[in-house]
Amino acid sequence: GEIKKETGFSHSQITRLYSRFTSLDKGENGTLSREDFQRIPELAINPLGDRIINAFFPEGEDQVNFRGFMRTLAHFRPIEDNEKSKDQNGPEPLNSRSNKLHFAFRLYDLDKDDKISRDELLQVLRMMVGVNISDEQLGSIADRTIQEADQDGDSAISFAEFVKVLEKVDVEQKMSIRFLH
Repeated sequence: GEIKKETGFSHSQITRLYSRFTSLDKGENGTLSREDFQRIPELAINPLGDRIINAFFPEGEDQVNFRGFMRTLAHFRPIEDNEKSKDQNGPEPLNSRSNKLHFAFRLYDLDKDDKISRDELLQVLRMMVGVNISDEQLGSIADRTIQEADQDGDSAISFAEFVKVLEKVDVEQKMSIRFLH
């Protein structure tokens, strides 16, 4: 019941994800390692797969238990219509727009300084586009992105600036993981 309350997944989704979890748990010890995650085809082909996998692991840990697995997955759970009017005083659901954006921001912000630097942006762009684009072109995409987003002139993108850029983006659609359905 704890997991249901914390993540908002239904009983049947939890059951399904639990069997997914146990089938990935090759060591059969109730936790997943990074290698276990690499068996998920959707992550294996995602250019940011390694970073998404990292997001499942608390700082310095190399195993994640079922509850931690579910908490991270909850960020990707689409927001249901009936959740829009949720209890305003309760804790914000893990799949709220702001938590989804925080999750995405952390995929970029490798050094965890709460800013996306030009270099961090370049690394992600490079992963996304592969090798078909020259460094020069990538550099100018990164510069343009930062220029458009950067409001305080520090040549980096803060979380607030990141949120503003994505204001018009349907994060809901873009941030759901297929195997949750």
